Amino acid sequence: MANPFTDHPRAVGETYLEHSQVAGSVGFKMIGAGLACLVHAVLPFLFVTTGSRTILALHAKITSGRRKEHAQGVLAELRTANVDAA
Repeated sequence: MANPFTDHPRAVGETYLEHSQVAGSVGFKMIGAGLACLVHAVLPFLFVTTGSRTILALHAKITSGRRKEHAQGVLAELRTANVDAA
C-alpha cells in the first residue's frame, strides 16, 4: 500500500525525517532569498547577487547524488506537460 509520507522521500534516497529537514532548509533559504530580491527591487544596490547565488546553490544541492535521478525525472515530466499544454 502506498504511503504518501514515505514514498517520495524514499524515491530520493531519504527517510521522512531527512527529507523534512532538507525540504525545510531549502524552503527557508528560498524565503530569505525572495525577501532579499524584494528589497533589491526597490534598492538595487543591495543584495545584488543574493537571489542568483541562492538559486545556483540550491540547484546544486537538489540535483546532487541520488536526488539527481529524481530531479531529471521531474524535469522530463515538466517538459512533457509543457509540450502537452502547447
